[in-house]
Amino acid sequence: MEKKKKCGCWAVLRRNVTSSCKPSPNSKNSANSIPRSSLVYDAAAETRYLNASNREMCVPNDDVQLPIEPPDPPPSETKPPPQLLQFTFQELKSATGNFRPDSILGEGGFGFVFKGWIEENSTSPAKPGTGITVAVKSLKPDGLQGHREWVAEVDFLGQLHHPNLVKLIGYCSEDDQRLLVYEFMTRGSLENHLFRRTMPLSWPCRMKIALGAAKGLAFLHGNGEPVIYRDFKTSNILLDTEFNAKLSDFGLAKAGPQGDNTHVSTRVVGTYGYAAPEYVMTGHLTSKSDVYSFGVVLLEILTGRRSMDKKRPSGEQNLVTWARPYLTDKRKLYQIVDPRLELNYSLKGVQKVSQLSYSCLNRDPKSRPSMDEIVKVLIPLLDLNDMAIISYQSRLSQPGRRRKKSDGHVLNMSSHPLQIRNIRDSPLNSGKHRPC
Repeated sequence: MEKKKKCGCWAVLRRNVTSSCKPSPNSKNSANSIPRSSLVYDAAAETRYLNASNREMCVPNDDVQLPIEPPDPPPSETKPPPQLLQFTFQELKSATGNFRPDSILGEGGFGFVFKGWIEENSTSPAKPGTGITVAVKSLKPDGLQGHREWVAEVDFLGQLHHPNLVKLIGYCSEDDQRLLVYEFMTRGSLENHLFRRTMPLSWPCRMKIALGAAKGLAFLHGNGEPVIYRDFKTSNILLDTEFNAKLSDFGLAKAGPQGDNTHVSTRVVGTYGYAAPEYVMTGHLTSKSDVYSFGVVLLEILTGRRSMDKKRPSGEQNLVTWARPYLTDKRKLYQIVDPRLELNYSLKGVQKVSQLSYSCLNRDPKSRPSMDEIVKVLIPLLDLNDMAIISYQSRLSQPGRRRKKSDGHVLNMSSHPLQIRNIRDSPLNSGKHRPC
């Protein structure tokens, strides 16, 4: 068997990678070059958006030179070196079938992601359907910042290991080729399941995913050397066969404040609709910036709506702005629950999720909960079985009586016309929902 190729001293690897991070002179005209999907904003743009949520966000021109932030200091050399496999470009080319189009899993700001196969504990390519299935991410050769994000991925995922973080298997740094090899996540992204699939995620499944993602962030924030994820969103939450959530794409991750520092001052990057307002306006980054983003994702899980949706009426395009008034009103709260759930959700769970989301979206960062606190709130929600459909059926069997809940408020079924209309034919009601 071919001997495994693994990287040696971490400091040497990082120094070599960083020193070679220079864009190819021909990269700008590459046939595979496409515009980045990640957005960069300034305080003025944020102010415009807060004042008029239905206005289009301006994307910087490709020729504009953005400020480059200095790289994070290298990790402590007292830690064991990361055991990453070092692939050649030819090995990954063979593993993905010459990067054929039908093996593309997705595309992001970093580049394309291809499905491939490698032999177990080796860098050797395997025949499709054999060995280990992997996801191979290729860097777009479009400038220095893309290389820095590649370095950040290797930097953080090379040494951070947790059940709720995607596993980085290895990398390729050959000439101007930059690729990363990850474990393959069978179910794809949370974004696809929430917004693009016809079969909706069940309520228990949504809570399981939210808890897993929360545990991933809590690990990053509570690590000996805290890490701020900085790009928490549904497309970066990947799911395995059992719908266990794992955070991916650490290209924008940043080492957290050290010592007496309360924040990290940095350029503003991320995805609009998820970034915390104070971060967008000041560039001050803290772990509470991630908490805000988690609140947005929690709101997407609750409502089935995107954080930003230009196809909706002007007053509903910004999810946070639209949903915030409902989150503290127990009588109106259920009106914003994803209608595709068709009353197949926990009444108490919806209340707890709305309260938690409201806390995460607090305008004062210091008033937002920590990720550890969020995990503690989410854990009990997995065991709730007070489904709204049961309450509805109970009211049908007891005409003339108003079925009150234990906390004293009434579930107003008249506010759910779309959910009630086809309740008998619901795929959720017939047991065809996605299991978790």
